[in-house]
Amino acid sequence: MKIDAHHHLWDLSAVTYPWLMEKGIVRFFGDPASIQRDYLLPEFRADAEAMGFGASVHIQVGAADHWAEAQWVQTIADQFSDWPLVQVAFCDLTADDLSKQLDRLQTLPSVRGVRQIIGRAPGEDASTGTNALLKDPAFLAGLKQLGTRGLSFDLQLLPELMDQAADVLAQSPETRIALCHAGSPHDRSPQGLQRWADELTALSSLPQVYCKLSGLGMFDHNWSVDSVAPVVSTCLSQFGADRCMFGSNFPVDSLTSTYNEVVSRHQKLIPSSNQEDVFHGTSKRFYRF
Repeated sequence: MKIDAHHHLWDLSAVTYPWLMEKGIVRFFGDPASIQRDYLLPEFRADAEAMGFGASVHIQVGAADHWAEAQWVQTIADQFSDWPLVQVAFCDLTADDLSKQLDRLQTLPSVRGVRQIIGRAPGEDASTGTNALLKDPAFLAGLKQLGTRGLSFDLQLLPELMDQAADVLAQSPETRIALCHAGSPHDRSPQGLQRWADELTALSSLPQVYCKLSGLGMFDHNWSVDSVAPVVSTCLSQFGADRCMFGSNFPVDSLTSTYNEVVSRHQKLIPSSNQEDVFHGTSKRFYRF
């Protein structure tokens, strides 16, 4: 049974997503018009099951009310008990009431970790200022609290921030980290990929950091097996298959590919001897299925 370690769901009548409902705004990952609608588990599940998947990890996705999103995901996990679904919820690790927020999240049986995005894309980060989190001592204190509680942290950032992030993460060795989208290699030129690979070593050298092979179409809307081969091979080489896991990033990546295409391309790139880990074992261990 394969596990999809990174996807989203949304019910626009139950939870509000401001970023998703902005009309006419083209984002770095494409024009979201086609996904500005409900995307529920039965639709995701139909695509995933057709490719051999039987469980998944829901990742928070910018809800206006993050607690409402986490509660809603729990209702989906409860409703579809024959589909093992765990979640990574949002929490601001710098919040004054962090302990209270984490206590509340941990009342939900599906919660396995937290994501607080540090970097999305160069242009968007310049306007949001999210990169400043790495310099905040409260952020490091929050990471350490996650580790104490047995919660993981999903890390989304850009290659330019990897060295700085590694310095912070090294001070919280008990907190397991899932690097989203292979570290977002946004510059796909040969030189850009080399810089990304060089920066990636700062994270891959930390044993508590794992890597998601996900979101590879967000910065390359015409991606192919050949175009992302260097990304996949570098991640497998640096982390090893036992620290790599597959994620579809659906429905965001549906803007550039079908679910079948995303999975099939990864299967062509990942050696058969590594596929059990990447498509099942690593996710099962990391997210405690």
